[in-house]
Amino acid sequence: MKPKEIQEILEFIATSGLEEVNIEMENVKITTKKSYQPTAVVAAAPQVLAAPVAAVQAPIIAPTPVSAAETAKQTAEAAQTVSEAGYKTIKSPMIGTFYRSPGPNEDLFVNVGDSVSKGTTVCIIEAMKLFNEIESEFAGKIVKILVNDATPVEYDQPLFLVDPS
Repeated sequence: MKPKEIQEILEFIATSGLEEVNIEMENVKITTKKSYQPTAVVAAAPQVLAAPVAAVQAPIIAPTPVSAAETAKQTAEAAQTVSEAGYKTIKSPMIGTFYRSPGPNEDLFVNVGDSVSKGTTVCIIEAMKLFNEIESEFAGKIVKILVNDATPVEYDQPLFLVDPS
C-alpha cells in the first residue's frame, strides 16, 4: 500500500464521523480511534498503528495549535467590550468553519460599513461538508467582523457586530 493511499483513507475516516476504524490487509493493519475531551471541542489526531511487516509507515496528523474554544473565548471577550456601545451581535448557530464568501474567487457577503436587513446572508458556516448560510436577524450596519475567514467557530460565538441605528 502506498503512502498516498493510506493518507486518502485517513482523510476519508476523519471526515466520515466514525469513532473507530480497523482495516487489515495482507501486510498492513490500520487502526484509528477518535477521542474527545468533554470540556474542549478539539478532535484528537487519529492514532495510526502499522504491523511490523509493513513497508510503509502512515503519516500522523497533528492537531491545530490553537483550539476553536480559545478562539471563541477571545472573540466573545472582544464582542463584549464593543457591544456595550449598543451594538447587536450576530452569533454562530453551530460549530463549523466560518467563510466570508460563497467561494474562493467570489465577492464577500458583507464588509465593515455595509448595511444589512433582516434575512441578509452575512456568511457561510461549513459543518460536516454542508455549507449553511447565516442570515442577519436584524437590520443595521456592520461595525466589526470578529472572526477571520476560514477559521473554526463555536456554537453561540459572536461573528459580527451590527449598529441597529
